[in-house]
Amino acid sequence: MDKINLKMKTTQPIAILWWVVAMMALPILAHGSIDQSPEAVKNWFKELRHAKEKLTELHFYVHDRVTAESPTSVLVAQANATSKSPTMFGATYVFDDPMTLGPKPSSQIIGHAQGISSSASKEDDASQIAIMNLVFNDGKFNGSTLSVLGDYPFFQKYKEMPIVGGSGAFRLAGGLVTAIIYAYNDTTQNEIIDFHVLVLHY
Repeated sequence: MDKINLKMKTTQPIAILWWVVAMMALPILAHGSIDQSPEAVKNWFKELRHAKEKLTELHFYVHDRVTAESPTSVLVAQANATSKSPTMFGATYVFDDPMTLGPKPSSQIIGHAQGISSSASKEDDASQIAIMNLVFNDGKFNGSTLSVLGDYPFFQKYKEMPIVGGSGAFRLAGGLVTAIIYAYNDTTQNEIIDFHVLVLHY
């Protein structure tokens, strides 16, 4: 580690100590992602008692394309009765949807929402169970992920899904994703989803 010359005042030692702890707890690689080697993770847990929980707010858009030339969501399973069901009960999709800073497909991509969704409601109210990882590959959280598991009620304005964990900068994360349909095409079934993320992590 390079030596750093610091002119400390009497009020600075505590702040500098927290800075050292943070650097030990989250070793950064040259390309900007968190060191996820077994030894680095072990050291992170050893220093966890010194870490302070913080709240991070994220906002981005997820582009789910079902019928595009290059779909990001594909049907992988369904029941015999699925096509006759008003809620498409049993239809299961695997998706790898780009996450962008803005609502336009040409906006900067910061990662991908990757997972499985399945129609889990037999009633008139269409609802899916969603299991996904929000994989960040750009910016401050490059190489980190958030794991989301929850109900996705299609016709409900606000779809609230719990964050059940994470990796990298989001180790031991918890929080909520509020999803709002920004745009939906009835013909193609393609949609753009507005994601508001509140996550507690160390």
